[in-house]
Amino acid sequence: MKKIVIAAGTGFLGDILVQYFKNKVETITILTRGENRTVNNIQYVQWDAKTISTWKNELEGVDALINMTGKSVDCRYHQKNKDLILSSRVESTNVLGKAVKACKNSPKVWLNSSTATIYRHSLDMEMDEIHGEIGSGFSVNVATNWEHAFFSHHTPETRKVALRTSIVLGKNGGALQPILNLIKIGFGGKQGKGNQKFSWIHETDFARSIEFIIKNQEMEGPINIVSPKPSDNKTLMKTLRNVANIHIGLPLPKFLLEIGARMIKTETELILKSRNVIPNKLKKAGFKFTYPNLMEASKDLISSS
Repeated sequence: MKKIVIAAGTGFLGDILVQYFKNKVETITILTRGENRTVNNIQYVQWDAKTISTWKNELEGVDALINMTGKSVDCRYHQKNKDLILSSRVESTNVLGKAVKACKNSPKVWLNSSTATIYRHSLDMEMDEIHGEIGSGFSVNVATNWEHAFFSHHTPETRKVALRTSIVLGKNGGALQPILNLIKIGFGGKQGKGNQKFSWIHETDFARSIEFIIKNQEMEGPINIVSPKPSDNKTLMKTLRNVANIHIGLPLPKFLLEIGARMIKTETELILKSRNVIPNKLKKAGFKFTYPNLMEASKDLISSS
């Protein structure tokens, strides 16, 4: 590949992709709210994620456009934050759609972030891209509006993929470090009932799956970016305790999680929703996971960090 463009490439997921692709492509262009600059083969180009300006020229003829834009959901869901979570996703997707349609030489593929949270809370059924049941509530409403905005743009020369990404476990951000911090102070037991499913993916497999999709031209539409087998919360916490070599793990019932969530300004949905999602399209296309097992993934990430 010669060039890829990553919108919001300075966040947790964007940085994983930059580190993975920087030695695989000639040029990475990152659309950022920061200043224009160039570091080696990485070019930072300013945009506001709302309006078209000269940044649109960066999309001409690129091998892939990857959109990671969106306000973090790790916050309290009051109305202001709800509005920002939704608008940051829909507005950035819409302006990219307009820019893609304006290209004389369109991107070969456009991968747009979505979320595995689009599926309903499920203890009983594994959700794939064909038979998965869409849920309800604020987070699902965000996801469905996000994907509607994405697929509403008619881009016949550009293949489109909605990345229904699960929780990405990584060394330098995301969900893993806060969980480890809880474990280190003794609160490494199950959270809530502990039976809620936990769909996850190692950061390396997250990046590798993106590369796989870019290279496989038959892949399009919604694709679940998750490890092959969901775990559950009780197993997750036990696995991380074992890897971290911490033997005491007090459970956190729902009422304590509610109090803690208010104190650190987040929502218990991020912990208590049962995400029971499987990567049917990736597996059928022949993708091989480097870290299909939660124990091996945890050992790699915790030893590395």
